[in-house]
Amino acid sequence: MKENVIAEKSFRFAVRIMKLGQFLTNEKKEFILSRQIIKSGMSIGANIEEADGGQSKADFIAKCQISYKEAKETKYWIRLLEETGYIKPPLANSLLNDCQEIIRIIQSILKTTKENLRNEKKEEMEGMKEKKK
Repeated sequence: MKENVIAEKSFRFAVRIMKLGQFLTNEKKEFILSRQIIKSGMSIGANIEEADGGQSKADFIAKCQISYKEAKETKYWIRLLEETGYIKPPLANSLLNDCQEIIRIIQSILKTTKENLRNEKKEEMEGMKEKKK
């Protein structure tokens, strides 16, 4: 079975985010930001999994776009947690690097999938023109 890199990376990232949320609530007694970052950080992988089982390429693209937006939101929360002193720069940098890698992979997946979909539609239209002749 072929390894799904983005599914594995987003799952591992969700585990880290869950642990961060536990740290924020247990050690820092911070509940609002912890809830926000858990929600967005865990949603990345959940939507990737949904995309993998998408009903169509359009559904796949829609779920990947949600994952992309959730990853961007998570990046924001990490930066905010660092700037407000809830997490130290080494942890923030590590999380930001992982998050940015996930964002880049999702961007690449979206670009390739959209190009493939456009090419399929173009070929379909050309085939319809040939039938009319």
